[in-house]
Amino acid sequence: MLSAGRLVGLPPVVGSGTRVLVLGSFPGVASLAAQQYYGHPQNHFWRILAALWPQHPLPGRDQYAARCDWLLARGLGLWDVYAACEREGSLDTSIRNAQVNDFAGLHARAPGLAAIAHNGGESFRHAKAVRASLGLKADAPMPSLRLPSTSPANASWSFEKKLHAWGEALATFGLVKRFDPQENRRHRTARGERLR
Repeated sequence: MLSAGRLVGLPPVVGSGTRVLVLGSFPGVASLAAQQYYGHPQNHFWRILAALWPQHPLPGRDQYAARCDWLLARGLGLWDVYAACEREGSLDTSIRNAQVNDFAGLHARAPGLAAIAHNGGESFRHAKAVRASLGLKADAPMPSLRLPSTSPANASWSFEKKLHAWGEALATFGLVKRFDPQENRRHRTARGERLR
């Protein structure tokens, strides 16, 4: 387990086609060790995305660069609110002395950015600061969405409930077709995926 020393986050995964930026708070211990976003095997993030685009198979866990390319091809980007912090363990509640990422240059790298999707409450707590750093006024037409955390610590939300919330949000921006949980469930069952 990493100590409470100063931890540095991961670089953004964005491109010119990024329409929705998913912002977490800060990578957990497993993600930092692997140098991969959502690297904990029990985090639902990659599993949710695979379920939302079943017609486009997600590359395996051992193909992180290909996963990032796959994500970018779907119009998504990834980053975290915090660039660095002190934390023991992986819980957001343990984050201390956090430094917020510099979002000012991000818009130039992702000119088609249409929304910020905050992965959980800790990220969303900084929605106003992120928008200000992007140079957006309070009434700018770029929404900041609060989505349920995909973290295994968010056990009060089932996978299906998280999937539905994420599917509806991404459908709003045309990244997935209208989200139909029953159709998605049938498609995943037909592929042999074990549903929980």
